[in-house]
Amino acid sequence: MTDEESERKRLTDHLGTVVREARRRANLTQADVAERVGLATEVLGRLERGQMLPSVPSLRKLCRVLHVDANVILGLDVEKAPLWLEAPEPEADDLPELRRLVRTLRRMDAAQLAVVSCTANALVRHTKQRPDDDAE
Repeated sequence: MTDEESERKRLTDHLGTVVREARRRANLTQADVAERVGLATEVLGRLERGQMLPSVPSLRKLCRVLHVDANVILGLDVEKAPLWLEAPEPEADDLPELRRLVRTLRRMDAAQLAVVSCTANALVRHTKQRPDDDAE
């Protein structure tokens, strides 16, 4: 293995480890991150396993989604993280079930969304009318 190949392997391993740890800290699945970055889940998995490097646009999106400075992902020294990394992403606190539902909803057309909306509203109204069926 040449020095260049060795350096590339160290970089892909480091990048994969940092991305995987950041994703886990954010309590996100590979599917969550892949969707937000615009990658296939399988591609994100290969990145995390150190089998490939992302394109520059994908690296930038990964940094934003995971709130990780690019210098950290690339293994470069940094003194202070940029301010944009400090703003929390509200979706990261959502339940995994809600994130999966939102991913499904994003793939629907307007008519499908209207049906889901009516169904959800009916379910909420029904639940309000009968708040505690278990008590009976």
